[in-house]
Amino acid sequence: MASPDTVGADTVGAPEAVRPAYRRSAGSPRGEARRRELLNRVTDDLAVNGLVDFSLRRAARAAGTTHKVLLYHFDGADDLLRQAVLQLRERRIAAALAAASAPSARTLADRVRGVWAALAGEQSRVLDQAIGLTMYDPARYAELGRTASERYLPGLMQLCPEGWDERRKLEVAQLMMATLRGFIVEWLTSGDMAGVEAGLDALARALDREEAADTQPAS
Repeated sequence: MASPDTVGADTVGAPEAVRPAYRRSAGSPRGEARRRELLNRVTDDLAVNGLVDFSLRRAARAAGTTHKVLLYHFDGADDLLRQAVLQLRERRIAAALAAASAPSARTLADRVRGVWAALAGEQSRVLDQAIGLTMYDPARYAELGRTASERYLPGLMQLCPEGWDERRKLEVAQLMMATLRGFIVEWLTSGDMAGVEAGLDALARALDREEAADTQPAS
């Protein structure tokens, strides 16, 4: 059985240590409620402190418990990290869709600007670090990137005009997702927010033209 110190060294970016065979939660309502409570506390910590030096011991301190209790409910540091990142992402998606649904967002370009405001908000640093983690070790963290696309794409499709067919919605949503993701990477690597804002203006013009095409008389 691994020592507590070995388990505590189970840090993101390093190979997972061999974990003790702690009894798993049986999925009872009480156990599930406790798991959600712990996950919420760890997620809140992640939102503030980011992914750097994330470990079971740090997570346990944030959750007000021990690493053994976390291992009862989660399958190690990687599993806990994935679930916390996914929960943070759900929060950001909800915030983005809420911003895009504001009464002032009358056009598709307006709605995308609302999405960008949420993407560039307080939680962006952590989720953007997750992009790097996915590229750094795709064998372990590919799910973080795959689920990002799976979760964002339907929401972006919902922002498109109702009269568009599904194919057109998918094409434009893919364009928006890829472009916004590129803006995030550019912002992280260069810090050039002015350049990103210029690119966002160009994206808005492209979306305005896409919507305007519906009103053009047939030749």
